[in-house]
Amino acid sequence: MYMMASVGASKELRRQSALARDLGSAFVADVLEAGERHLHSGPRTAALIKSWPGDAASAAVALRFNAGVHALARSGRVPRLSALFRREHTDYDGALSDALGEADDFIADWMATPTQTNEVARAGALAAALMVLARDTGKPVELLELGSSCGLNLNLARYRYDLGGVTAGDPDSAVTLRPAWQGSQPPAEPIRIMHARGVDLDPLDPLSAVTRERLLSFVWADQPARMARLEAALEVARNFVPKIERGDALDWLPRQMHDPQSYGICRVVMHSMVEQYFKDADRERFELFLEQAGKGATTERPIARISFEWTPARDEVQLALTQWPSGSKRLLAVCHPYGEWIHWCG
Repeated sequence: MYMMASVGASKELRRQSALARDLGSAFVADVLEAGERHLHSGPRTAALIKSWPGDAASAAVALRFNAGVHALARSGRVPRLSALFRREHTDYDGALSDALGEADDFIADWMATPTQTNEVARAGALAAALMVLARDTGKPVELLELGSSCGLNLNLARYRYDLGGVTAGDPDSAVTLRPAWQGSQPPAEPIRIMHARGVDLDPLDPLSAVTRERLLSFVWADQPARMARLEAALEVARNFVPKIERGDALDWLPRQMHDPQSYGICRVVMHSMVEQYFKDADRERFELFLEQAGKGATTERPIARISFEWTPARDEVQLALTQWPSGSKRLLAVCHPYGEWIHWCG
């Protein structure tokens, strides 16, 4: 009989396992369940999860664990684990026992840094929001992204889209985004980005092999199309290197907003899966700053915010658009967390 980890140490793995299975990723679900059963084999990893400060769900602790195991499998250091990920056997318990027993430090070290998915498929929802903004303002945009990671979504105008039958973006792009679409179509407007730059606490270099490996390890191992899409986006980023600064978003954004805004350009603050990492006080500070900045917007120098975030209850991911000077906020869509489907509200 396999020893069960304590509830305190394992509940987040169990929760994410159920979510992964609901999202159609049985392999990741089985890896997390086996990881829960064998956490005792990796005392440092078990202690890290059990004593995690703050909200483990918001910090994506289970996804960090899964990525660490995936990276370990890709490294070839634990043969039975690598064979499991190559689908050469289905001994999840044996593979995870080996992984935690032989590479406890590797997994724990991997979990010490935040998730870095830089999920390219979310660009489909972000692009749709920009198309709504283009219809409403008739203006190109200056894009400011918070939590840019590797900056792949700063290149979103360089991707090709099929959004509910509406095509947009670069028709010759190696990256094609075609999310399952429900609801009415978005407006058929061009995506015109004049300038794009971002910020991240620990930005990743798209030219680095280490970056490539880290990002690929955060992709769920039973989603090869998602992995191929990421590799294609990394290739685009090698040719069009995103402009990202290292820093705290809440320090960086006021400096960017203080710079003069060009006449006839809409300044857009964009963020996806970032707010969950804010402390409550920082979230309030962010909201207050945007409201104050919005008061300075004009018809010829409008400001907008595009957010792709979990609801506070973490029961759905919402794509929302706020525009100033009107101050109007609209729910545009409910989305798959990784952008695989979009239920358009319009």
